[in-house]
Amino acid sequence: MKKLISTLSILLFVGVVAVSAQCCKGATANNSSSTKVTCDENQKTSEVKVYYFHATRRCATCEAVEAVSKEAVKEYYGDKVVFQSINREEEVEKALVAKYKISGTSLLIVKGDKMVNLTNDAFLNARSNPDKLKSKLKSTVDSMM
Repeated sequence: MKKLISTLSILLFVGVVAVSAQCCKGATANNSSSTKVTCDENQKTSEVKVYYFHATRRCATCEAVEAVSKEAVKEYYGDKVVFQSINREEEVEKALVAKYKISGTSLLIVKGDKMVNLTNDAFLNARSNPDKLKSKLKSTVDSMM
């Protein structure tokens, strides 16, 4: 009886872990939060862009990340900063996905060859503390302008 209960407990645990991993698959697969990464290509642009990469199917947190980020960019910068929501599963977006080496849901701030990954901050705060995410996004964009 103990063996049966132990086996069922292990199977239940593995099942819960597998389901949890699929909710926002790849949210942390990219670089850790707020780390600066230099892209391989040099872009000759002075425009700051905010890219939100997502899948076709999204959880509530994924949708909140997009809504809060888009609202913050519009509120603080209007047309000065570009916000672009990109479905990484669509064929037309494959070049941009490959360029930034996207493997999961990601929130990136890009200017020229500088890139800041705010994915972890976004997922931690989009639903529970959207003002904190807006503040982090604003300070990051301001530092890149």
